[in-house]
Amino acid sequence: MQFNNNSMNLQNRIDILQRLQKYLSTAEDEWQLIKQKAAAQNGWFTPEFIDLAVENICTQFLQESKLHEWAMHYHLDDNVGGKNIGIVMAGNIPMVGFHDFLCVFISGHKQTIKLSSKDDVLLKHLVNKITEWEPALKQHIQFADTLKGCDAYIATGSNNSARYFDYYFSKYPNIIRRNRSSVAILTGNETEEELSKLADDVHLYFGLGCRNVTKIFVPEGYDFVPLLKSFEKYAYFADHHKYKNNYDYQLSLALLNNVFYMTNGSILLMESDSVFSAIAVLHYSFYPSAKKIKEGLQNNEDIQCVCGAGETSFGKSQTPSLMDYADGADSMQFLLTL
Repeated sequence: MQFNNNSMNLQNRIDILQRLQKYLSTAEDEWQLIKQKAAAQNGWFTPEFIDLAVENICTQFLQESKLHEWAMHYHLDDNVGGKNIGIVMAGNIPMVGFHDFLCVFISGHKQTIKLSSKDDVLLKHLVNKITEWEPALKQHIQFADTLKGCDAYIATGSNNSARYFDYYFSKYPNIIRRNRSSVAILTGNETEEELSKLADDVHLYFGLGCRNVTKIFVPEGYDFVPLLKSFEKYAYFADHHKYKNNYDYQLSLALLNNVFYMTNGSILLMESDSVFSAIAVLHYSFYPSAKKIKEGLQNNEDIQCVCGAGETSFGKSQTPSLMDYADGADSMQFLLTL
């Protein structure tokens, strides 16, 4: 398979992604050392969570049949987009910007990526591997510390950084993403298995992702004991110094301010109206009607994902598919309209 500078057909691009999937799934020394380097640089990127992020990318994003189905949905063909897309990536969980990279790559556009300083090892290495295999791709994927002169922008960050992005990118076609979080609606009739899966939705990546459940809605008189028991599978978080520091700090605040809390020793449950919670804290609210809660969440721009109540299944919040676009903004459709 060879590319020239001007053509890179759809099947070529999918073939490259298949090779990347195989590489990600290997135990090659080079790849293992890169993952170790990323874990050493960012204390939140434990080997366990780096491997989980990689596994989800391989199974949800890089399966050949899924890529073909995705391409067919948008009627992608061999035409190269030709635009240069500037991407500002977040760094809250390992390779959280991979989906944006993938959208631009499969659409045929070029891309210039500004990596987060928290996550500037893994994706850079993977792009270097791709361009090592196909040197012509060096013209299609580049990295930069500042993004200037791009034709369109996709930027992910906090509410504060979004204002900055609005200012600088408003003249160009753009997708700008802000703070979001996820919630779960419980009935009180959940099985042990469902609560165990909810524990994953809350705890994976230390709760730092926008798809992590940071608030639960429960019926009046809800029994929290089985829930806290299910969370004990992540009791080892108490041995992680960065997480433990946050837990101790939030516990101290609760004690100083005489705030009621429940805990199993590794997470604090506190009643709050906010869907956003601090690290090591899970908010909850009581509801009289699950239906009304669900309706009230439909147009809430702070919500990325709703678990339970017939929405996303418990345990699935951190395995988005190719069609699950952050902030509900269809990145692929955006790229195809440029």
